[in-house]
Amino acid sequence: MGALDLLAGDAQTFVDKVWASRVHVHHAEPADLIGLLSFDDVDHLLTSSGIRTPAVRMAQDGSVLPTSSYTRSAKLAGVAMTGLVDARKVLALFDRGATVVLQGLHRYWPPLTRMARELELALGHPAQANAYLTPPGSQGFARHSDTHDVFVFQTYGRKLWEVHDESGGREVLMEPGTSMYLPTGTPHAARTQQSASLHVTVGINQVTWRQVMDRALRSLDLGGALDEHLPAGYLHDPDTFAEQLGRRLGDVADALREADAEALALAESERFWTSRATAVPGGLRDRLAVRALGAGTRVRRRRGSACELVTAGDVLRVLLGDRELRVPARLREPVEYIRSRPELTPGDLAPWLDAPSALVLVRRLVIEGLLEVVD
Repeated sequence: MGALDLLAGDAQTFVDKVWASRVHVHHAEPADLIGLLSFDDVDHLLTSSGIRTPAVRMAQDGSVLPTSSYTRSAKLAGVAMTGLVDARKVLALFDRGATVVLQGLHRYWPPLTRMARELELALGHPAQANAYLTPPGSQGFARHSDTHDVFVFQTYGRKLWEVHDESGGREVLMEPGTSMYLPTGTPHAARTQQSASLHVTVGINQVTWRQVMDRALRSLDLGGALDEHLPAGYLHDPDTFAEQLGRRLGDVADALREADAEALALAESERFWTSRATAVPGGLRDRLAVRALGAGTRVRRRRGSACELVTAGDVLRVLLGDRELRVPARLREPVEYIRSRPELTPGDLAPWLDAPSALVLVRRLVIEGLLEVVD
C-alpha cells in the first residue's frame, strides 16, 4: 500500500476530489500507522539516542520553551557539543504538561523518510514530518493554521481536534489508525484526553504557480534591461517613471508570449526530479554486495526511489531524485524494464544486453541507489 492510500484511502479519488479543497478524515489499520512511529520509538529517541536540538523542541500552553530548559552540553573526543537533549529534564517537563515536538523526522527516521519520499513522488510537492507527544489533559499549541497542507495521523492515545473549514467548526477524535488531511490555512487546535497522545504531521510544502512563474521570468532573455538602475529623480517625475515601467512590462509580456511553455514545464519537472534529499538506506551493504553481483543475483527497486527518463539525442538522462545519471540512449528499453519491475536479475536483461553489459548497468544502478541487492 502506498503512502497516499494509507493516509487518505483511495489515492486517485483523493487527488481528484479532495486535494486542496476540504478536511478529509480516513481510518486505516492502526498497526500500519503505529509502525511508522510508535510511542516506544519516541521513548528511545528521547532517552537513548543522543538526539540534539533543533530536532527536538518543547511547548506548553501555547508557548515554546527555551532550549536551555531541556538540553545539556558534553564533549566528544575533546570537542564541545551543545544542544544535547537531557532526558531527565524532558521527562520532568513532560510530567508538568509540556508537549515534546520531534522535528524533521523525514531526515532521520527511516519509516517516515520512506513515507515522505513516496508522497513527494505521488504529489509532486516536497514533504516533511514532525511528531507531537503530549501528556494527558494538555494542549501544546493554541488554535492556529499552517501555511502548507498537512496530513495528521495518530499512533498512540487519543486527541480531540477542533477543526474549522468552509462548513464551520467541528470536532474530530483522533485515535490510532485515524488520519486527517488539513488544507492550507485550516484553523485547528488539539487537546489530549485521559491518556498521553502521539501524532505525526506530514507537511506538504506546495510548489505554487507563483514560484513557477518567478523561475520562468528569471529564465527570460531581456538583454539585461531589467537589471538597469531606475533613473535618477524618478521619485519626482512619476509620469516618466510610469512610461518607462510600462515599456518594460510590455517587453516582459512579449517575452512571456514567446516563451516555450513545454520547455519551461519540462525544466520545472526536472528541477523536482533532481533536487530531492539523498536517501539510500542500506547503501553501505549494497556497496559490498555489488562486488559479487552475478547474472542470477536478485535486485529490486529501492522503495521511494525516483526514476524519470529523458532522452536527449544519443543520451538517456536518468533523473534519480537527488542527481542525474547519463547513459547511452540505446539503454532506454532495458532501463524502462528495470524501473518497471519489482524484482529482477541482470540475466533478465538478455533481450537487450549481453551478460557483461547487463552486469555493468545493474551494478551502476545499485551504486546510484535506484536498485538494492536482495540476496
